[in-house]
Order: sequence, then C-alpha cells, then structure tokens
Amino acid sequence: MLNYIWLALVLLAVAIGGWTNHLKEVTDGAFEGARTAVTIALGLIGIMALWLGVMRLAERAGLVQRIARALRPVMRRLFPDVPTEHPAMGAMLMNMAANMLGLGNAATPLGLRAMRDLETLNPRPGVATNAMCTFLAINTSSVQLIPATAIAILAASGSTRPTAIVGTALLATLCAASVAIISVKILEKLPIFQLEKLPVPQQSMVRPDAAGSPNDQSLLDESALIQPARVPMPIWGTLSLLVLGVFFAVLFIRIMAPNVFGLEMPADASPNGFVRAVNALSILAIPFLLSFFPLYAAARGVKVYDEFVEGAKEAFNVILKIIPFLVTMLVAISMFKGAGGIDLLKGLLSPLLAPLHFPPDLVPLALMRPLSGSGTLALLTDIIHRLGPDNIVSLMAATVYGSTETTFYVAAVYFGSVGIKRTRHAILAGLLADLTGVIASVVICRAVL
Repeated sequence: MLNYIWLALVLLAVAIGGWTNHLKEVTDGAFEGARTAVTIALGLIGIMALWLGVMRLAERAGLVQRIARALRPVMRRLFPDVPTEHPAMGAMLMNMAANMLGLGNAATPLGLRAMRDLETLNPRPGVATNAMCTFLAINTSSVQLIPATAIAILAASGSTRPTAIVGTALLATLCAASVAIISVKILEKLPIFQLEKLPVPQQSMVRPDAAGSPNDQSLLDESALIQPARVPMPIWGTLSLLVLGVFFAVLFIRIMAPNVFGLEMPADASPNGFVRAVNALSILAIPFLLSFFPLYAAARGVKVYDEFVEGAKEAFNVILKIIPFLVTMLVAISMFKGAGGIDLLKGLLSPLLAPLHFPPDLVPLALMRPLSGSGTLALLTDIIHRLGPDNIVSLMAATVYGSTETTFYVAAVYFGSVGIKRTRHAILAGLLADLTGVIASVVICRAVL
C-alpha cells in the first residue's frame, strides 16, 4: 500500500504545484523533507540508546518475562502468533504504557525495539506479519490519559479550562482504539491482505519458546531471546526495592496532594484529582523506570553497566535502517504540502462535510494529522489563536490532536526499522482509527462541552 500512497503523493504534488504555480514550493518541500527526516533520525540515537539499554537490563533480570506473564490472557488474544514470554511481548506492553502516559520519548524507542523483536518471528522478510500490523494499529490509536501537548497549548493561550479535553480525548481514543483492533483483525482475514502459505519445510520447523515449551505458530530467532539471570532475589535487593517504592509513593502523594505535607497547591495545578494523579504519574514514570530497572537487575546478579552498554549499541544499527524510509516518506509529504494539496482537499471536502455539521476549520487539521505532527501542531495553534482557546471548535481541534496519530510517520519509522516494504493492512487500520478519533472528538465535544 505504501507504494501506491507514495507515488500518488509525489505525482499529485507535481500536478497540483504545476497547476497552481507552486513548483518552487514543491522543490523546497522535497529538500526540507529530506533534511527533517535525517534530523529526526539523528535526534533519536541518544534516546534510543538509553531505552534499549534499559530494556536489556529488564530482560536480563527476567522482569520483562514477568510482566508479559502477568498480562498473558489479553496479549495472547491480541497477538496469538507471538510466544507468551517472547521479548516482543514486554517491549509492546511498555510501549503501550508509555503512549498512554504521553511519554513520547520513551514510547518510540520501545516501539522500535518491539518491532525488531517481532521481526525475529517473521518467516517472510519484508512483509508485515499480523502481529506487526496489530501493534502498529494499536500504536496509532493509543488510549490517552493526558493529551499533554494540547493542554499546554490551550493553557498558554489563556484558556480558563485547558483540562476540559482530558475526558473528551480519553473517550475519543477509546473509540479509536476499539475500531483499530476490530478493523485490523477483520482486515487480516480478507483475501487481499492474507499472507501466502509458506512451503511445507519452513512451516514444519519448530523451536522451543522462551519458556522451553514447543511453539509451532512462529519461527523464533534464538539470538533474540535473552536468557534472564537465574540468581534469586537477595534480602538486600528486596529491601532496596521496597525503599525505592516507598520513596516514589511519597513523591506521588506530594505532587498530587501537597497539602498532606503542609505545602501549598501550585497555582497552575488542576482542580481535578484524576488529572493531577495522571500528571504525577507522567512526571515520576521515567525517573522510576530509570532507577527501578537497574536496581532490580543488580539484585538479580546482572552486571548492569556491561549489559546496559550492550543494549545501547543496538541503537545505531536501528537508526541507520530508519533513515532511508523516513526520507522517502517525508519528502513525499512535504512536496504534497508545498503544492497546496491540503488546501485543495479542504476546498473539495468542506461542502460535503457542511451538512454533517463538521466544522470547516477542522478539515485541514484532520487531513494533516496522519501526515505530519509538526504541521498539525501549527494548524492547532492557528485555530486556537483565531477562534479563542475556549471556543468549542478550538476544544474540538485540541481533542482531535490528542486523539489521533501521525500514521504515515509511525509506519515509516516502525516498519523502516526492520526493512518492511509490504505493510499489508496496517496503514488502512491506522487511518480508520484516525478517522474514528476525528469523528468521535467532534461528536463527544458537542455532547459534553
């Protein structure tokens, strides 16, 4: 599908640019897209190295396997082709948790790690598996507890109720996530998206999974299965983890309810207790993970420094694989934007959406969202400044921004990291989730705001 989408974006950009005398903008867009792609990729190296190092510690300590085992029933239904205790399960779970909390810096490296682990189960190099498509669809429709960026823009613009979109974004993303999961499971069964059967010799190969039991559903790359340390938890380790847990619990209460410690509530604190709790979790999540994982691994007898370095080394190889795919996609998107394609689509769709009471101001934002995060952010800021931060359309726009994802960017980065060229139904499911998020945002905001 990416082949057709990419070719359509490039040809439409040239055709529209030529018709509207914007060919210079098309050329500038191509060069700007290439520069942006490399800048984004290079900026990911450090963050990627950090989180791959942390994940290596979690795997060597056996923590990832424990988390995956605890959530086995849900994950087995979503990803039946992935062995229960395969490293991909833990990476996907941590990516989903990071997305829910709005921890983008952590979510992307963990998602890339999950995709790399899923590739070890892929008997068809270059073709996305059902598990990959499901993971991408869930990633692009992740439930959002706090749309932090949209709230920050509303607050900076002087909104009297910037946190009003917390509930609307949560409900909208629940709708989007439901559609993403349902659609990806239906689409994978359609003949056009079904995987070709492998030759019998390959299908008959069986290797033991991480737990030591045979698994005939997938072929495992044994090099991807990091054997956890077998050292029992010593008493000092248990006490240290308990102290760490109590310390962060105290910090959580102090941020959420400072009056308990005789402190004054910050002037910018939300009156909503749920919002303060999620904000506290967002603030404390990264420091907690960066201290808990190394401490747990050390207690299990893992050489934390050596293993962290080994995990961090993987970042450079992953980023090098991403750059060509990211350049290819962002060049086409930037050319289409420069040609005025978004404005043209707005003009064509506005008359069709008017009878549905869909605000015309939201059309460019909804069209831009799957293509560019920075472009959508600029449009959101423009809407808030033109209409006012407490206008119903501004709140709808903020909800749309917090309830949808840059599907093409995510697909280019995630699939590009493992060399997937045939994405099958993943992008279609992601776009259906984005459409659901947009529609749900408008309907829910009209109903509750």
